[in-house]
Amino acid sequence: MPTVTIGDRTITVEPGTRLVLAIEQAGIAIGHRCGGYARCTTCRVAFAAGEPDEMTAAEYAKLSERGLLGQYRLSCQIVCDRDMVIAEVPMTLASQGWTDTGPAPEPTVTPDPATHPRATLAQG
Repeated sequence: MPTVTIGDRTITVEPGTRLVLAIEQAGIAIGHRCGGYARCTTCRVAFAAGEPDEMTAAEYAKLSERGLLGQYRLSCQIVCDRDMVIAEVPMTLASQGWTDTGPAPEPTVTPDPATHPRATLAQG
C-alpha cells in the first residue's frame, strides 16, 4: 500500500486513492475550490519524491495556462500508486483564509483519468 508523506505526517492509503483526498486524510485542509476537476489549481502541490511521470490532459492544460508547469502538480489529477513525499501544499484553508476548501472531490479522477507522458501532451 502506498504511503503519502507531508511534513511530519505519513499515512498509508489504498492504491488508486486520489492524492487530494489522501492529503485531506492526513489532516491537511488542502484547497479544491473547483471540486477536483482541474479547473482552479488550488490543490497544487510540489513533490519531493515519488512524482508520477505522466499526467492527465486536463492537468497539463491548466498548469500550462497558469504558468505552473514544471513547478507544481494538481493533486486532484493524481492517484496514489506509489510512495509519495509532498514538499509543499501552498493553498490550504488556513493559509488562504477560506471558510471551506471547496466542493468535495469525487473518489475517481475527473474529467478524464487517462494519463499521458508530458512530451506527448506538449505535442498537442
